[in-house]
Amino acid sequence: MTAPNPPHYAARLNAFKIGAADYWPGKNTVTTADLLSRAATAGLTAADLNYPDHFVQDTPADLSRALAETGMALNGLAMRYYTDPGYKLGAFTHPDAAIRRAAINETKRGLDALGEMGGRLMTLWMGQDGFDYSFQMDYAAAWDHTLEAMAEVADHDPDIDIAVEYKPNEPRAFALMPDAATTLLALKDLGRANTGVTLDFAHVLYADEMPAFAAALVARHSRILGVHLNDGYGKWDNGLMVGAVHPIQTIELLVELQRAGYDGAIYFDTFPDHSGLDPVAEARTNIAVAERLRAVAAGLVDDAALQAAIAAQDAPAAMRIVHRALAA
Repeated sequence: MTAPNPPHYAARLNAFKIGAADYWPGKNTVTTADLLSRAATAGLTAADLNYPDHFVQDTPADLSRALAETGMALNGLAMRYYTDPGYKLGAFTHPDAAIRRAAINETKRGLDALGEMGGRLMTLWMGQDGFDYSFQMDYAAAWDHTLEAMAEVADHDPDIDIAVEYKPNEPRAFALMPDAATTLLALKDLGRANTGVTLDFAHVLYADEMPAFAAALVARHSRILGVHLNDGYGKWDNGLMVGAVHPIQTIELLVELQRAGYDGAIYFDTFPDHSGLDPVAEARTNIAVAERLRAVAAGLVDDAALQAAIAAQDAPAAMRIVHRALAA
């Protein structure tokens, strides 16, 4: 029972700031290059950088050099609007057209930096684009503003893929794109070939969705451009280690990803910060568990008995097969 060739594994880079004083004694400023160097010791082979956060003190050339020195590949960039208090009422949905324009232009600068580094994936998590109260938002206008902004962003460099990472809420009480169906509806309206979805396991649970079903819908109606593996209790974006709570659902998602032909990186969007865990040990555990669950999934993809059980909706038979594979 073997998994397909190992994907690139990446992780939330800022987690490697944990215990900085002990890891870098006497160092006043921890740089992005420092974080990359520490992340590489965990066995991670790729990195996602945040824009503009990780570029404040470094140029794209600086960061490309840092990646090369650690032997890590660039998976892509992720836009981070939340660091600017001006976006509290939204980035693409802000009521002030000037601020919406600033968000679009910021995203274009991120795309230019990504292109300069040879990257091809930009992830948009639009947590600020939502509302907290009834009668606070003109929903139709906000939807139009978002699609207009995304169209301009997608058209800025058609060679770069734009992935939407949906989440039900936080920081806003309601996100404009809270789930797979709404996100796919937006992408259908957008009609750009270089767009798709990043599936975050904990976000999907938080949206009260079954991860494998969400993946099947995205693969059918758009493209799966990114996968964030983590876990949680479905009430909040816990960012727990892979398989800590939902190992069976994780295996089912991995089976669906193999069937869909997903060959991108696996990004561990986990939060060792919450429990003060050693980020290197946590990342190594995520890699080990992901490898084990991917191997189980590989053995189940073409399992005829499992397919027969699924076809008959015979849940007891399916569970016996999956648990037997997991215990092997």
